[in-house]
Amino acid sequence: MVALASAAPTASHKAPVKNRPQRDWVIVGLWIALLITALFWLVPFFVMVLTSFKSQGDLANGSTLGLPASWLWENYASAAQTGDLWITGTNSLLVAVIKVPLGLFLAALAAYALARIRMKRAKLIVAFFAVGSMVPIQVALGPMFQLLLKANMLDTYIGLIIPYLAFGVPYQIFMMYGSFRAIPDSVEESARLDGASTFRIFWQICLPLVKPTLAALFVLDFVATWNEYAMASTILQSNMMSTIPLAVQNFSSQHGTEYGPLNAFIIMTAIPVLIVYLLFQRYFVSGAFTGAVKG
Repeated sequence: MVALASAAPTASHKAPVKNRPQRDWVIVGLWIALLITALFWLVPFFVMVLTSFKSQGDLANGSTLGLPASWLWENYASAAQTGDLWITGTNSLLVAVIKVPLGLFLAALAAYALARIRMKRAKLIVAFFAVGSMVPIQVALGPMFQLLLKANMLDTYIGLIIPYLAFGVPYQIFMMYGSFRAIPDSVEESARLDGASTFRIFWQICLPLVKPTLAALFVLDFVATWNEYAMASTILQSNMMSTIPLAVQNFSSQHGTEYGPLNAFIIMTAIPVLIVYLLFQRYFVSGAFTGAVKG
């Protein structure tokens, strides 16, 4: 009886209930916002891809989100031929391949000089570039046209690249200035003690340290150059010199009701931008916000 009495409390004793971790509603809200944002982007893109494979009959009779009766890969071939994709794509790629690396190199040189070489009113110069980067490109269309007309540079690659450099470099200088300022002075002092020249310090030491910022600016500048319309429409006057934005506008105005080929053409023009982002995306996120000006 004693053993039974002593065992009774043990049997009736309940194991302690573990406290469940409280749900973090902030994280839940962020995931919901991310999902909604993704849907706003993915649904139109999904519709665009489906439409690019549809015939006119599918578009007239089927639903927007419905699958095509037959997948028309011919839409891509006809769109590329009708829109002169190879000519306009080559023009845009040539302009971007020359302008983007050249602009980043010039901006890096200027930003390094302002950030690492002691000079009077360096911050005032940086502020000037910051203000210059805010000037809309449309403001300069008239004067730029007159200058290029007098210089006989209309409808040329160089005539398009020079304005792109003039409007792109100030923003890049402003962003890279902060990255160069963030490099510890001891790094440069050690290199000078080893006999390194100023250019060697810039090229072999400081420039690799700001690689994330360079990658982010490369992606942003490539996208901006690839998609720029206002300056290109003002300077380029022949079909053989047209860039991708002009080709999209011409295709839309002449074949705007042919939604299958039109969407196929738009998708093909976006492929180079996607490739560039995928190549540099490992640096893009870390570099996009590292250019804040350091005092």
